[in-house]
Amino acid sequence: MKNSPLTGFNHLIQGMKMLMLPGLRRHLLAPIGINMVVFILIGWLGYSQFDGLLNSLLPETSWFSFLRWILWPLFALSLLLLTFYTFTTVANLIAAPFNSILSAKVEEKLTGKRPPENRVSLKQVVIPALLSELRKLSYFLIRAIPLLLLFVIPGINLAAPFLWLLFSAWFLAIEYADYPMGNHGLSFSAQHQQLKSMRMTALGFGGGVTLLMMIPILNFAAMPAAVVGATRLWCNRSDQP
Repeated sequence: MKNSPLTGFNHLIQGMKMLMLPGLRRHLLAPIGINMVVFILIGWLGYSQFDGLLNSLLPETSWFSFLRWILWPLFALSLLLLTFYTFTTVANLIAAPFNSILSAKVEEKLTGKRPPENRVSLKQVVIPALLSELRKLSYFLIRAIPLLLLFVIPGINLAAPFLWLLFSAWFLAIEYADYPMGNHGLSFSAQHQQLKSMRMTALGFGGGVTLLMMIPILNFAAMPAAVVGATRLWCNRSDQP
């Protein structure tokens, strides 16, 4: 497998195409349903609280109220990013057991063999999947908080959105590659090393997931498509130089 962003992006596209294959469709109901409910709730919460947060942080009666027109776009972007990552984190935390099962089914369809962990029931995957999600959440927060601070540093804040997009691509590759790798018993550090060995492919895959999540309607299928795409990427890793 060639180590390039296009390779990673192509696996996501192929993952999207596989969603309606016989034998997989029934495993999509839970991830897509969770995605829709969480997205609607968090989106509504962010939209309904936006004016209140802006007025509390930048009151119209304050001496610096003239800065509202300058800081409003920055505040809106920060809230959008916060909503986006909250949605991603919460949806994946709830859907993690279902995603692990979906990944195992995809691997069996691609290779003819189930993953060695062979966790076929929801009960067998709940605790490992939730612990893995919490580990990824800590990884995200340790890096996301300093990155958020870049948005308020003059000069550097011009580069902050691009750094966020790069981090987003990398983190989403880690997020979804965990399902097939976790089914093979790989620890978080081992998964991280695997992705570092094909960094450009991982960034292309994660960048594609970021883009897909921002497209209305299609974003509801982004989670299962990413799980399927990451499983395809894992199953094709043997050709990676």
